[in-house]
Amino acid sequence: MSTAATVHSLPLDASSLPTSPQNVSGRALKYPDLFEIVFGDNLSSKLVVKRKFKKGEPIVKLEGLTKAPKKYTSVQIGADEHIELNSELVFMNHSCSPSVTLDIPNRCVVANKDFAAGDEATFFYPSTEWEMDQPFECWCGSADCVRIVRGAKFLPRDRLDRYILAPHIHRLIENDR
Repeated sequence: MSTAATVHSLPLDASSLPTSPQNVSGRALKYPDLFEIVFGDNLSSKLVVKRKFKKGEPIVKLEGLTKAPKKYTSVQIGADEHIELNSELVFMNHSCSPSVTLDIPNRCVVANKDFAAGDEATFFYPSTEWEMDQPFECWCGSADCVRIVRGAKFLPRDRLDRYILAPHIHRLIENDR
C-alpha cells in the first residue's frame, strides 16, 4: 500500500511536483489507471478521472484505510471514528454539487453523474463530516453553495436532505434534535 498523499506534503515550488503516476511524496499512485492529480496555480489541486463512468457506478473500492485522529485530511466514518484514505483520493475537493458520493457502508466511491475522462471527482464534505476540523470558505460556485463548510451539524435539515449522507450523519442529526 502506498502511504497517504497529503496536501501538507506539497513542496513550495509547484514546478517541482512529479507527474503521474507518482504522488507528491514520490511514491506510485494507488489507482493510476483511474485517477490523475491535476495541479493548478497557488498549489491548488484536484482529482480527475481518467476514463468514463456511468451515474451510479462504483468508481473505486475504499481499501487500505487506516484509523486516524480527526484532522483536515481524514474522513469521518462513524460518530467518533475517522480514517485516512491513504491514496490520491485525499485530493478530492469539496463541492456543493458533488460528482461522487463516499458510500461509507460499502466502502466505495460512487459516481453521482456520468463522467467523461478529465472530469473532476468531488464530494460534499458534510455528507461524511459532522463537524469539520478546519472549516473553510467554499468556492464551488454552485447555486446550492453552503458558502462556509463547517460540517453537517451546522446545516439546516432541508439543505442536508438534498444529499446522500453517510449513516452516521443521519444518526447524529437525529441525536441532535
